[in-house]
Amino acid sequence: MKVGEAIAEILKREGIEVVAGYPLNHMLEYSAKADIRPIIVRQERVGLHMADAISRMTSGEKIGVFVMQHGPGAENAFGGVAQAYGESVPLLVMPMGYDRKAAHVEPNFNSVTSMRSVTKSAEPITSGADVPDIMRRAFSRLRNGRGGPVLVEIPKDIWQEEVPEPLDYVPAKIARSMPDPAEIEAAVDLLLSAERPVIYAGQGVHYAKAWPELKEFVELSGIPICTSLEGKSAFPETHELALGSGGAAIPRTVRHFLDRSDVIFGVGCSFTKTSFGVAMPSGKKVIHNTNDANHLAKDIPLEIGLLGDSRLTLTAMLDVMKARLSGPRDRSAVVAEIKEVHEGWLAEWLPKLTSDEAPLSPYRVLWDLQKTVDMPNTIITHDAGSPRDQLSPFWQSETPLSYIGWGKTTQLGYGLGLAMGAKVACPDKLCINVWGDAAIGFTGMDFETCVRERIPIMSVLLNNYCMALELDVMPVSTEKFRSTDISGNYADMATAFGGYGERVTRPEDIVPAIRRGIEKTQQGIPVLLEFMTSKETVTSRYKVEELTI
Repeated sequence: MKVGEAIAEILKREGIEVVAGYPLNHMLEYSAKADIRPIIVRQERVGLHMADAISRMTSGEKIGVFVMQHGPGAENAFGGVAQAYGESVPLLVMPMGYDRKAAHVEPNFNSVTSMRSVTKSAEPITSGADVPDIMRRAFSRLRNGRGGPVLVEIPKDIWQEEVPEPLDYVPAKIARSMPDPAEIEAAVDLLLSAERPVIYAGQGVHYAKAWPELKEFVELSGIPICTSLEGKSAFPETHELALGSGGAAIPRTVRHFLDRSDVIFGVGCSFTKTSFGVAMPSGKKVIHNTNDANHLAKDIPLEIGLLGDSRLTLTAMLDVMKARLSGPRDRSAVVAEIKEVHEGWLAEWLPKLTSDEAPLSPYRVLWDLQKTVDMPNTIITHDAGSPRDQLSPFWQSETPLSYIGWGKTTQLGYGLGLAMGAKVACPDKLCINVWGDAAIGFTGMDFETCVRERIPIMSVLLNNYCMALELDVMPVSTEKFRSTDISGNYADMATAFGGYGERVTRPEDIVPAIRRGIEKTQQGIPVLLEFMTSKETVTSRYKVEELTI
C-alpha cells in the first residue's frame, strides 16, 4: 500500500467525507479514488475556511481536511491556518513538502517549522512505515482538548514508499475529563449565593454538544446568559433569560448585566482579550470552565477553575444544584429587567432597522432577512467589519450551530468559505454569508467554486462602494484622498459565473429578492443578492462601565 492510499484509508476510517484542496497535491486524487469527495477551490484560504466550517457544523465529529501544494500553496494557506488557530477549530492540514533532502534548505518554505506557531502540532512524514503512527497522533490531537489545526506534511518524494499491510490503524479515541467534585460544589454554592450572577458561554458548549445541559442549568438557576460570538446559538436567544452575544458590537443587555454582575460563570470559553470580543469588567468573581489548562487565568484572575468538558461539567453542576434547590428559582425580577433594557435598546435602533431610505440601510436589509428566512433551518455567518457588527447584535439565533460566529483575527473573506463548508456539511439548510464589498474582493472568485461544485449557498452582499467602518478613524479627509473607496457590480459577476445574481436598490424590493434567492438555492443554484447600502458607520458598541456592586 502506497503512502497516499494509506492516508486515504485512514481518512475514511476517521469518518472523513470531504477533502478540500488546491492542486497539486496527490491526496486529492487518492481521496477521490477512496470515494472521499474532493472539492477544488480557487485559492487556498477559501478551502481552509470550508474545512473549518465542516468541523464546526459537526462539533468536530467530521474533521475538516485541506490539502495544498508545496512552496507557494503552503505559503498562501498560512492565513487560513492562523484563522482556525485563533478560533480554536480542529482542522487537518496536509501540505505537500519539498523533497526530504531539500526540506530544510533555505529559502525553501517548510510548513512544519513555519506553521508551528499556528497549529497544535506540525509533523512531517519521514517514511512510509511511520504513516499510521503520525496520523494517529494527528487525529488524537484533533479530537481531544481545545481545538486547533494539526499539520501533517507529505514530502513530494515519499508517495511511492510502501506502508506495511495490513494497515495498522484504529480511529482515535476521545477522552473527556471533568473537574474536581469539590470545585464543582464550590462553584454552585458561589453562584447560588451571588446577587447578580451572569453566565458567559463559549464555543466549547458547541463542541461538547452541551446545549440541553446549558438550557436546563439556566432555567433551574434563573441566571441570565450571554455568549461569546463563537458561542452564539449555544443558547436560544429568544429565551426570556437570554442577553445576546458579545462581539465588537453587542446588545445593551450584555453590557448592562455583565457590568452589574458580582459573579461571572464562563463555560466552554477562553476569556481571551481581543478587540473583537466582549470586554470583561474587572472586580468580579469569575468561575471558569475550559478544557485547556493553559487558558485558566490566562487573561483574567479566577475565583474557581473548572478544567474539563463543558457537558460533563454542567451535568455535575446540575446534580449539585438540584440537591441544593427544591425547584427552579424565581426569575421574574431578572426577566423583567432584561425585557426593559432590551426594549429600550431596540427602540433606539428601530429607525435604522426599519428605514425606508435609499441607499438602503444595511440594518434594514439584515432585519428583513431575519424576518423572511426560516430561522431554525438557516445557518448564517458574516465577514469582518461592518457585516459582523451590523448582524451579530440583532440576529437572534434559535437553534444550536445556526450561527457561525468568529472575530479574533477578523480575516476579510472568511464568511464565503464558512457558508460553503456549512452547506456541504448540512445540505438541507439554507446557508448564508453576509459580505461587504471589501471582503468580496478577497474571495469573490470562489463564488465560481460554488457553481462548479454544486454548493447552493446564498451570499448577501452589502455594497456601499467603500470601507465604511474606516471612515471614522481616517486621520485625513476621505473626500480628498478616497483611500477607502471601492466599487463593482457583483450581481453581474455572479450571473457570469453561472449563479443567480440580483442587485437591489429599493426598500420595498428587499423581501421579494430574498424570497427569490431562497427559491433559487432550493433549485441548487448559488445566489448573490447585492444590496446597495448607505455608508453606515454607527454600530451598537458599549464600553465597560465602572460600577460598584
